[in-house]
Amino acid sequence: RPLRRRDRLVHRHAYLVYGVAVVLLILVPLWGRSVGGAQRWLVFGPVRVQPSELAKLAVIIALARYFSNEEKRGLLRLRDLAMPAAIILVPAALVAKEPDLGTALVIILIGLTVVATVGLRFGTSIILAMGAVAATSVGWFFLKGYQKERILTVIYGGDPLGAGYHSLQAKISIGSGGLLGKGLLAGTQHQLHFLPASHTDFILAVLAEEVGFVGSMWMLGLFSILIALGLTVAYRSRDFFGSILAAGVVGYLCLHVVLNVAMSTGMLPVVGLPLPLMSYGGSSIVVTLLGIGLLLNIRMRRFSF
Repeated sequence: RPLRRRDRLVHRHAYLVYGVAVVLLILVPLWGRSVGGAQRWLVFGPVRVQPSELAKLAVIIALARYFSNEEKRGLLRLRDLAMPAAIILVPAALVAKEPDLGTALVIILIGLTVVATVGLRFGTSIILAMGAVAATSVGWFFLKGYQKERILTVIYGGDPLGAGYHSLQAKISIGSGGLLGKGLLAGTQHQLHFLPASHTDFILAVLAEEVGFVGSMWMLGLFSILIALGLTVAYRSRDFFGSILAAGVVGYLCLHVVLNVAMSTGMLPVVGLPLPLMSYGGSSIVVTLLGIGLLLNIRMRRFSF
């Protein structure tokens, strides 16, 4: 039979996981290692950790714990969002100061996905939408110069040797792959080092050049199946905590896939977001596998059906 909520390890230690993630983010500006002008990593001997990746999953777990209380069920009013807003914004603000605005925005979007899963009143949704528009307008004046350039590059195009270089080379890689691609390890953009961050942010461009449109769609189809199965787990769960947790993990996966594809194809600014299970990066792959493990656990422990 399903385990009782209080007997579950993840539920019991949800706030502890969140607290550890916040503490690690606080340690980043004190003892973090700076790479490429951004201080985002903590080094523990041979292990290098990016706390902002852990924060994404920690926010999901903490929100699931908060909303799993009986009194938190039902459509949410604006006053019900004070604590969830704090849970989301504290790590988002710490990440933004690294600086890593892209990851901070992803943390906010993941949190909003969980909140939307619980349910919002129509008036609350309208107020949040208006607030998002206002925050976007005001936030423009607080962006750094290179951040503004990345946004303007998407809208107007940019200097092919400056701010627009990454996006242009990614689109050249994707286009040169054609229908079936040039073959594995035969992509010239990657092999000749024209494409920056080819093993991390722009791994999709590498794949598209080598296996073409058909191979890229096959990969996106596999992601779609994974997301659909995750939604099935969330929908069939009879346990509220498990349902919200599964929905949050699915939101995490979906956002990363959609945003990375949009970034690689020039529809969004370059934000340094990995493609799940594809991009190189220890912290990212570990957090992704932890999320998938949670989905399997929710299903396996008979929280569903």
